[in-house]
Amino acid sequence: MALLTCSHLTLGYEGNPVLSDLSFSVDAGDYLCIVGENGSGKTTLMKTLLKLKTPVSGRIAMGDGLKQADIGYLPQQTAVQRDFPASVREIVLSGCLNRRGFRPFYSADEKKRAEERMTRLGVGHLAKRCYRELSGGQQQRVLLARALCAAGRVLLLDEPAAGLDPQASEEMYALIKALNGEGVTILMISHDTAASLPYATHVLHIGTPLFFGTAGEYAAYRKGATS
Repeated sequence: MALLTCSHLTLGYEGNPVLSDLSFSVDAGDYLCIVGENGSGKTTLMKTLLKLKTPVSGRIAMGDGLKQADIGYLPQQTAVQRDFPASVREIVLSGCLNRRGFRPFYSADEKKRAEERMTRLGVGHLAKRCYRELSGGQQQRVLLARALCAAGRVLLLDEPAAGLDPQASEEMYALIKALNGEGVTILMISHDTAASLPYATHVLHIGTPLFFGTAGEYAAYRKGATS
């Protein structure tokens, strides 16, 4: 049974569509790479999946027991976020805010969860460091640990390697693939298709025409389109 099923979605702003008649599904364990030109609607789709935006029309259905709280999100970083004056531990722990509710403190389980995520992402030794003093690659690992702290079943990632040097970018993609191998379902927007597509199981190309299929089918589609 699919975790997410999008049927005939039309997305836009103030009723003006930027993306029309989009249908695709995501199963548990998939690694979906979302590609397309700037302005094609990729980030709008991700915000709609997060229920930060409402579709103009169409339907998004969750299955296999998936709940909105099971979905973690890593947005694109802004310059202001890169300069955030908090410790690594504080950033990662903030992923538990929804779990904390109205409690004025984090529970022992939430602190343990944060420590485990920091260790898994290789930033445990940086827990007391100020976030803004870290390298770009280290910052992205911290934010990925935060997203995993929020939810560990499905991750939505918007250009997770943007602005990183080639080595840090390669390490980030390999780390995301390792998480996918551990059972985390990945939906990732990427412009760097040469680096990101080899890790994907499925590809959603947003543009004209729309394409959704396996990574192998997409490779054949691209070969046919350029021959």
